[in-house]
Amino acid sequence: MFSKKSLPIILLLILGGGIFYAVQSSGNTNNPRTKYEKILRSVGEMLEEGHYSPKKIDDDFSKVIFKKFVAQLDGDKIYFLQSDMDALKKYETKIDDEIHGKELESFYAINEVYNKRLNDAEAIYKAILTQPFEFTSNEEVSLEGDKLPFAKNETELKEVWRKRLKYMTLDRYVDLLEQQEKNKGKEGYVEKSNADLEKEAREKVGKVMEKTFNRLRNQFTEEERFNAMVNEVATTMDPHTTFFPPKEKRAFDESMSGRFYGIGASLKEEDGQIKIATIVTGAPAWKSGAIQVGDAVTKVAQGNEEPQDLTGYAVEDAVKLIRGKKGTEVKLTIKKSDGVTKVVSIIRDEIVLEETFARSAIINSGDKKIGYIYLPEFYADWERPNGARSSQDVAKEVVKLKQQNVDGITIDLRNNGGGSLYDVIQMAGLFVKDGPIVQVKGRDEKAQVLPDRDKSVLYEGPLTVMVNEFSASASEIFAAAMQDYGRAVIVGSSSTYGKGTVQRNISLNGDKLGDLLASNNADLGALKLTLQKFYRINGGATQLKGVESDVVLPDQYEYLKLREKDDADALPWDEIQKADYSPVHDFNLPAIKSASEQRVSSNSAFKLIKENAKWLADENDRVYSLQIDKFRDERKRVQATYKQLESLLKQGNNLDVNFLPGEEDRFKDDQAKTERNKQWLKNLQNDLQLSETVNVIRDLISQGNMAKN
Repeated sequence: MFSKKSLPIILLLILGGGIFYAVQSSGNTNNPRTKYEKILRSVGEMLEEGHYSPKKIDDDFSKVIFKKFVAQLDGDKIYFLQSDMDALKKYETKIDDEIHGKELESFYAINEVYNKRLNDAEAIYKAILTQPFEFTSNEEVSLEGDKLPFAKNETELKEVWRKRLKYMTLDRYVDLLEQQEKNKGKEGYVEKSNADLEKEAREKVGKVMEKTFNRLRNQFTEEERFNAMVNEVATTMDPHTTFFPPKEKRAFDESMSGRFYGIGASLKEEDGQIKIATIVTGAPAWKSGAIQVGDAVTKVAQGNEEPQDLTGYAVEDAVKLIRGKKGTEVKLTIKKSDGVTKVVSIIRDEIVLEETFARSAIINSGDKKIGYIYLPEFYADWERPNGARSSQDVAKEVVKLKQQNVDGITIDLRNNGGGSLYDVIQMAGLFVKDGPIVQVKGRDEKAQVLPDRDKSVLYEGPLTVMVNEFSASASEIFAAAMQDYGRAVIVGSSSTYGKGTVQRNISLNGDKLGDLLASNNADLGALKLTLQKFYRINGGATQLKGVESDVVLPDQYEYLKLREKDDADALPWDEIQKADYSPVHDFNLPAIKSASEQRVSSNSAFKLIKENAKWLADENDRVYSLQIDKFRDERKRVQATYKQLESLLKQGNNLDVNFLPGEEDRFKDDQAKTERNKQWLKNLQNDLQLSETVNVIRDLISQGNMAKN
């Protein structure tokens, strides 16, 4: 459903006075003969006529699509030969012509070669796995397909497969050795020879490969492959323009309903792995504290049963394994981006929406009392007149904190992927007088200034806003407005995510031919199309650059390429005329930054976080030893570093964080909710970033320029 590097958080931006683009004929009189041709042409027309900033669909565009589609089919370079690429090269410059109405040939040609190479690869892996591996020779393997060439011939391809299968077997063999070492001496445990363990590891790999090839044949069908190619056409315009086949469109609509069951995490398939796409705040996966977006789920076990390896599984099949009855246990084997593997036990539950709403706490710091507001998303229940609204809920929390006579307030937007545009404007208005909050610009349109029209200000005291790499869209709008007005100090990672675009779903069944095909049980799907772009009131886009923090704190994700700017297809940053507004500038920002930099530089935890995060990021690009002693040493080193990093992030100096009066018993009739609420507070008490943010807001308070109100 998502492109490889697209933001794995669904962003619902509600805009008034929307834009509609009708898809008209591009002038080609040749009617598409097949559903595939209709979809490809319709998507192309929508992109050219409706996209905010369409790239020219020409030979150069075609070459990009060709390369990306081949990578989609064989990103690891384990199927195609260089001779295949040479033979298919003639189709490099034909995809743009096919988008514009020529007969579809490129997809069928690539797909035909792919099917043949699948058969060849299946025979290769089966033959290799009949023989045992030895792990004493000094060999290495690189698993980064984008850095490897295609094999020149079948002999080279077999060697690629041999090393890859050896690595997979070694990984499982070491797991079995470690399990045996732990169980040695226990009553009833039967020790196995190294030869038996190697054979068992090889058999496990064989099962994984069997599932992989079954999926590639039975689930990654011709139609799914075609959908993948069309999606590459869409995402090449920008990462958030996406083609939704009918099945995925239905899944998207369901995800928007806000009601989930199971562990509360949505999945996506990426690079042949099942990965965490989103996590519902307050859900079992979130509560575990051990699962993050981007983690790969490699195995699933029902309670104490034998885990099932997910390599080769489709997302739908993985979901079936993870879902289950309320109160039952599911164990997920999670592989982190740095290669660390851990087993996470989760008790299935209904996802409770109340825990995704704004909530607050009091932090006592010396003689100062700091109000803390957590907002996981800019939610808005449009279905019910009295439904929950994030801006209204934040206003209620501010009122409660003011009643407690707090000296300052921090708003936590870390991992907040966005939401209702209306609500972010209303929320910004709680802290500034009437004036512009954000600018929105469509293709070939004059920018619209979207203002807060309420002259009243709910809170004028010291304010900080916490952000990180996953604070996106509406979160960036709020942070940017507070920064541009000089109303708050932005604290967090070097910058936010950098998603400054607006999308809308448009059905492909929008013209007569589309209606005809749909009536013949050939629903064409939809295109999530980028139509507009956000701009700060200072004129700069939030796109690509995001919002740079005033006070930068080291974190574990800084060196991983996770932001919008790390996607080659992202739209560029630009700027327009600034809006008419008057900054507040009630504090001395250079002094605050300098004080924080001194504290951070002298804090051993922050120093180690920075060093370890960089080291773990560099580890992603290394080659792996196939010599068992080196392999085990490398794995232990990564695991030790990760554990240290995990521990450092919880060194928040035991902050004195407390519920507001009466809030501790908020869920007194639900023990599970009560426990989750207590765990939320405990996490805050050990939050290193929050600890330094409290120091920053104390510096703000000490300047004494702001009204406490």
